[in-house]
Amino acid sequence: MDERAVQGKKTAGTRGSTRSIAFVALTIALMGVSAWVAIPFGPVLLTLQMFALMFALLALTPRECLAAIAGYLALGAIGLPMFSGMRGGIGMLLGPTGGYLWGYVVAAAAALAVRAALRHALGGGAAGKKLAGGRAWAVDLAACLVFIIVTYTCGCVQYAAVVGVDLAAAFAVTIAPFAIPDLVKAVAAVACARAVTRAVPRR
Repeated sequence: MDERAVQGKKTAGTRGSTRSIAFVALTIALMGVSAWVAIPFGPVLLTLQMFALMFALLALTPRECLAAIAGYLALGAIGLPMFSGMRGGIGMLLGPTGGYLWGYVVAAAAALAVRAALRHALGGGAAGKKLAGGRAWAVDLAACLVFIIVTYTCGCVQYAAVVGVDLAAAFAVTIAPFAIPDLVKAVAAVACARAVTRAVPRR
């Protein structure tokens, strides 16, 4: 391999790393802004945050997605107003609704694993073949549903433990009012992510 080929590969790698960092930074900003758009539903605020997170799940690479969520939580934990209601601080992660926040990482890891497994099972992991049409939609929507379920589970359990209520009462406060809106956000996230990945190819 001659020197020009090596240099070309290095340049391409640097360009790819720069693009990846930019995508992660923009996604962190999107998560923060989406959390500020809030409608009070009792102790838990209805925001656009779940849409932003599910969009990241589908539009970014797995590594970029997890880095964006970790970066978002880290910035909020040190006190920047990244969380709902323009709040921040480690107390938010430990409070009644903190399970939703740290649950994002667990939920994203689970959803990405399910998405990869489904894509492979349906033929999307063979010889670079990509899923298309209804199958791709179904896989992405399934990943979003896994993300919602795991996030809800973490949030509900922590709320019950911190507030001192049973899981049924916690469910009524932290999950029931948000289930339908979050399903709508999941469909919107799939549609938007697919449009963006078509418009901005990664290769």
